[in-house]
Amino acid sequence: MKQGFVKVAAATPDIRVADVWHNCEEIRKLLSEAEKEGAKVIVFPELCLTGYTCQDLFTQDILLKEARRALERIAQQTKNSGSLVFVGMPLAVDGELYNVAAALNDGRILGFTTKTFLTNYGEFYEMRQFRQGPEKARVISYEGQEIWFGPQLLYQAEEMNELIVSAEICEDVWSPVPPSIQAAREGAVILVNCSASDETVGKDSYRQELIKGQSARLMAGYVYANAGDGESTTDLVFGGHNIIAENGTILKEARRFTNEMIISEIDISRMLGERRKNTTFQTAKERNLPRISFTVNLEETRLTRRFGANPFVPQNMEERAKRCEEILMIQAMGLKKRLLHTNSKTAVVGISGGLDSTLALLVTAKAFDMAGKKRKDIIAVTMPCFGTTDRTYHNACLMSEKLGATLREVPIADAVRTHFRDIGHDEDVHDVTYENAQARERTQVLMDIANQEMGMVIGTGDMSELALGWATYNGDHMSMYGVNASVPKTLVIHLVKYYADTCEDAELRAVLLDVLDTPVSPELLPPKDGEIAQKTEDLVGPYELHDFYLYYVLRFGFEPGKIYRLAKIAFEEQYDDETILKWLRTFYRRFFTQQFKRSCLPDGPKIGTVALSPRGDWRMPSDACAAVWMKDLENLTFNKTGGYSL
Repeated sequence: MKQGFVKVAAATPDIRVADVWHNCEEIRKLLSEAEKEGAKVIVFPELCLTGYTCQDLFTQDILLKEARRALERIAQQTKNSGSLVFVGMPLAVDGELYNVAAALNDGRILGFTTKTFLTNYGEFYEMRQFRQGPEKARVISYEGQEIWFGPQLLYQAEEMNELIVSAEICEDVWSPVPPSIQAAREGAVILVNCSASDETVGKDSYRQELIKGQSARLMAGYVYANAGDGESTTDLVFGGHNIIAENGTILKEARRFTNEMIISEIDISRMLGERRKNTTFQTAKERNLPRISFTVNLEETRLTRRFGANPFVPQNMEERAKRCEEILMIQAMGLKKRLLHTNSKTAVVGISGGLDSTLALLVTAKAFDMAGKKRKDIIAVTMPCFGTTDRTYHNACLMSEKLGATLREVPIADAVRTHFRDIGHDEDVHDVTYENAQARERTQVLMDIANQEMGMVIGTGDMSELALGWATYNGDHMSMYGVNASVPKTLVIHLVKYYADTCEDAELRAVLLDVLDTPVSPELLPPKDGEIAQKTEDLVGPYELHDFYLYYVLRFGFEPGKIYRLAKIAFEEQYDDETILKWLRTFYRRFFTQQFKRSCLPDGPKIGTVALSPRGDWRMPSDACAAVWMKDLENLTFNKTGGYSL
């Protein structure tokens, strides 16, 4: 449970209708399996102790009495297990029969959550046997104990106060105002559902969207356990469609028509962080719902869920294509508005033959098309100097020509040498002055051409470079509108690839593919044997790692040790632990020391949930200290198997 991960399980037992003791033993078997896997919240289906489809057998006293006895046996199994278990059963209280989810922990029955919305339409007739649960919870006498009974009961872990769990039953989540809404507003971060939802054509898709949507709306984990094979098929079939979701994402899903248990880990610290940031999610001003304590064994949670190595890039190819088109449209729309507002005649783009300037040029061409402007008024400027290679030079020229831009070449070597003489710098000393003088000269050329041609300079730098400060202050760091400012490097690659795959010009496609194949480089140092000598990722680290770090730092505010843990899972086949840690340290060091460059960024469109604009998403003092974050990384120790751990 370290770092907020709580292992949860949704289990569908093989039941027999009305055979309480058979069902009890099947539940106990799955309970043992779930506990062996380390699950701390375990959920079983609606009325699973008896079977949901008992119909008028629910009026038989013997069935109800045996269910109470069986529940006690299951409760005893939870003694010292450190798990919170929910089991669906019928419960008679004060002469009325209720559909409830019993909560069990450490050998005790903690409470009975009642079903608020009884299904009484279509194929369902629950009101024939059951009564709607009370509006507010109360304490009842049950087997000589005082136990909470009613809706929206909150179960809070004594050893981990932020772990608060609440249950609802089947139809409750399908209703206009599910009980889980108020439970979440009062602190529930994991919501569970004991369900018996039958299968009809297309219902599974609706069920998926419903659970995903509820978990997203409430910024919570949601564990949905559904009835399956074993229920009566007189009129209905139940598919055991279990779902575990977290904030709009399905973490694990059972195969339908096959009773099984699914297990995954819900990150409650992520959910709590989301709630703190999102002012739309308003916690209840007054706490009116009962809080019932339960015990949990705090231990390391073995993670089984996967974490994508490229969190900014959709894994599904169809979704990726859709996303790329949407991003290009957002970038172009932003630029179109700025061009029209400033009445700019031209747009000036410094084109190097690299990834970022390529994307900026593609976006500019799209913006000109949308604005009804002629592409010849895009001035693509190539500025060869000491580090320019033939490969990038020719790619820049051909790309500009194929896109219909006006290509202008301005060699800057002589101007830079004059500058070196003016400031007394030795050209043979290839230090930061040598490199940055070239970058600033290029920016001066672009700005002055924009003045000449009544235009504006289009920024090419991407979000990954801004995060690392890999830009020359008042050099490539500056522009009049930065179209790539919120596009991370890993996404730049896919945007250019998408354009190459969808354009109808074979020559343009070929040059774009070659740009993609070219090492990322500022080309500020002389080539070696005609090849690029200065490779960015050799100096600051792989961009795929830095983008992974950036996503979890900005999107969720995770601590360094947790990000390291996730990175080890995401990149286990690509990088060893030492490499991951090395570049994570580099990321934090640069992220903190280079904030001054982000504090004065030009305008640019936001395209995703993560951005670095000082006017919106990320406001950070330029002199903030990284000591706390670096210390967290220092607490990692190298173990004998060759890996770092906390």
